Amino acid sequence: MLRHILLVILFVVSLVTTGMATQTQPARSGRDAEIREAVMAYVQQKTANLGCEIRLKRFSISDTESLPAGPLDYEIVAPQQWEGWGNVGISVIARQGERVVRNFSLRVEVEALADMVVTVRQIDHGSIISAADLALRKQDVSLAQGRYLGRIEDVTGKKARSTLKANAAVRSDQLEKVPLIKAGQLVTILAENERMRITVTGKAKSAGAEGDTITVQN
Repeated sequence: MLRHILLVILFVVSLVTTGMATQTQPARSGRDAEIREAVMAYVQQKTANLGCEIRLKRFSISDTESLPAGPLDYEIVAPQQWEGWGNVGISVIARQGERVVRNFSLRVEVEALADMVVTVRQIDHGSIISAADLALRKQDVSLAQGRYLGRIEDVTGKKARSTLKANAAVRSDQLEKVPLIKAGQLVTILAENERMRITVTGKAKSAGAEGDTITVQN
């Protein structure tokens, strides 16, 4: 008889524990979802001018059970230099009305996808880049450290300042203009207004590409 009573008690305790776990888990999941939503809203605001597709790849948080019941407001604080993508540690301040109820840290990783110019083959140092060397692909901004180009025409005709690996995003600091005029080359100097036009021959004192300003000796 005593054994039966113990079995019944254990069974009842098991049911009570299971019920408590069932009630606790949704509360925590709800808080996690709230904080995740607040973080995502902050990231979207931070990256609004980038024109990227944003995805939260990593979201590590714990101990949300200690948050009180009722509606909460969340303030996200990130490092000032953070651009809104990549791996970063941020702080979340939870408030209930005017009262701060919790301040905790979490780690997030944000993937920002953007259309960027990439190489389709290796381009050697000093080579002039053509459109056939390039493609436009959607890639994570962090792979190019945020310094990427979004138009193929901004790359074609430029010279590679270093060797560019295949399937890599092209950065503006890896390119230089091709000089149209060499130092010592004879050029035509033109001066004109509404009433007259004068042309003389001059000598370029330095090399220059399209759009550059150079010194010329007449």
